[in-house]
Formats: sequence, C-alpha cells, structure tokens
Amino acid sequence: MAITLVNPEGLPTIDAYHQVSVATGSRLVFVAGQVSWDADGVTVGAGDLAAQVERCYLNVATALAGVGASFRDVAKLTVHVVDWTPDKMPLFLDGVARAAARLGSTPVPPGTLLGVAALDIPDHMVEVEAVAILD
Repeated sequence: MAITLVNPEGLPTIDAYHQVSVATGSRLVFVAGQVSWDADGVTVGAGDLAAQVERCYLNVATALAGVGASFRDVAKLTVHVVDWTPDKMPLFLDGVARAAARLGSTPVPPGTLLGVAALDIPDHMVEVEAVAILD
C-alpha cells in the first residue's frame, strides 16, 4: 500500500479524516473535481446535500477504479460545498457514510472542506477532488 494514514500526537483525532498521509508510491493520480452527475451527465440529488455528497464520492471511486486505484490510495481530498455552514455537517457526513456503505470502505484520508459561493451548474451543491498515490 502506497499510503499510510496517521493522526500525529499533539493534533486532534477527527473521525471523518486523518491529519496526515504518508505516500511512498511512484505514480501520482489527480482526480478532477467530481460533481453529482450520473454517467449520462444528469444531476443526481438536486437540492439534497447528502445525496450529492454520496454521488460525488462514488464518482471519485469510479474515476480511481478507472486507473486501478481505490480510496485506500487517496492521499488527500478537497471538498467544495456551496453556501457551507457548520449546521450542514450532519448531512455531509450522512452522504459520506452512504457512499462508504456502498463502497465497502470509509474514505478517511486528510481532507479540506471549503465553502464556496457557487459551482459550475446551479444544481450542484458539492464537488470533490482527490490526489492518490500508486506503487
């Protein structure tokens, strides 16, 4: 495995992600920001943050699988959420949990969640991008 996830002493342990990832692989994989489109480009879960988060994570998993990778190879996630406020965290975590249940693993690499004013299409509430490392 090219990624080791760590929560260093002196930093808080967060259930939703690890603080650090150590990469030892030789191939970098950069996944473009994934929105809640299905394979035909139709938005899934319009107006439903949890459904869109789930679909974004599933789309990241599909992109990774296309190059022989999985969430176990992800070194860093960046999540952009439109009009983010902390009270949306339960919906966000619900979407991640739903994706994890479908994927059979919980994606917990280091991550950054950013509130943004808008994304490419008004119906899109979330965009998730990933960096992975492969041996």
